[in-house]
Amino acid sequence: MNQEFFDALTALCQERGISVDYLVEKIRAAVVLAVKKNCGVEDDNVLVEIDPEAGKFSASLVRDIVEEVENPHTQVSVEDAQRVRKTYKAGQRMVTKLKTKDFGRIAAQTAKHVIRQGIRDAERNQQYNEMQSKSHEIITGTVVNVDAERGLVSLDLGKGGNVILPRNEQIPGEEYYEGQTLQVYVVDVAETERGPKIMISRTHHGLVKRMFEMEVPEIFEGTVEIKAISREAGARTKMAVASKDPNVDPVGACIGAHGTRVAKIVEELGGEKIDIVKWSENIEEFISAALSPAKVVKVEILDPETKSCRVTVPDQQLSLAIGNRGQNVRLCVKLTGYKIDIHPESGYYGEDEA
Repeated sequence: MNQEFFDALTALCQERGISVDYLVEKIRAAVVLAVKKNCGVEDDNVLVEIDPEAGKFSASLVRDIVEEVENPHTQVSVEDAQRVRKTYKAGQRMVTKLKTKDFGRIAAQTAKHVIRQGIRDAERNQQYNEMQSKSHEIITGTVVNVDAERGLVSLDLGKGGNVILPRNEQIPGEEYYEGQTLQVYVVDVAETERGPKIMISRTHHGLVKRMFEMEVPEIFEGTVEIKAISREAGARTKMAVASKDPNVDPVGACIGAHGTRVAKIVEELGGEKIDIVKWSENIEEFISAALSPAKVVKVEILDPETKSCRVTVPDQQLSLAIGNRGQNVRLCVKLTGYKIDIHPESGYYGEDEA
């Protein structure tokens, strides 16, 4: 072990993004294991010192000085010890430096394996920490493979490695192709024996939420707050927003001048419709706004504990309030948390419940 070795070690750590101290500890552990295996001793009998800054490395065997030797691997006689240093006495310990070649071929292979494993572990930990910091955030990946038969899309996330976007996390009707750049939401990052397992999604409502936080400065700065969001990916999203500044219109801020801000997000989501409504502490007002684009005549809270209400809409607005296959009222229920019973103003069409 000379300065060239430590220079190469430093270069390796810089290339892999690994801490020098971390790898030095792995090397120390590898050498200890190698000496133990080669000499038939325990941890207490091995002393390994590594100083990257000074470019020094040493491995030593530590043995007990005894009157009568029972185990030559861990013990040395007083007579033999005093040949090295006359002041040695029984009960002391003698440190004998070893030459690297003394480790033997098997020991060297063991050390090499442990070092390699240490590098792999460090890279996995680094990858996990990096991806963990992006949990519940949006990351951009490149499509590297599309398995149409199984409905799987493989994305290259750079240092995050390759990750699978499952069929159930893909926006319905969205087509993917190799080389395509895609934004995905990191739902969770779990640590496994094979490295970090990253769960990504294009359907999670968090994707839309984060897009608005990135696109709307007022949200990023905290002036406008997203209070609630409900989504049916590929079809429609409803989002309730509020402003901490009475001079800032939260809905207008999210839509942007001439609709530019919301249009950019709609385009990224393949044309998914986005309804932005004003949140209110007054639940009647909130439910009325949440049923947009339908007009509401009256909201009557039936039971605050079970969160149920009856909503009356103009006859010609009934279909709009319910939405295609009940989508509008269904999203409204998710957004407000209230079970909604919709009635036409005339009462002629009966009841539609969600």
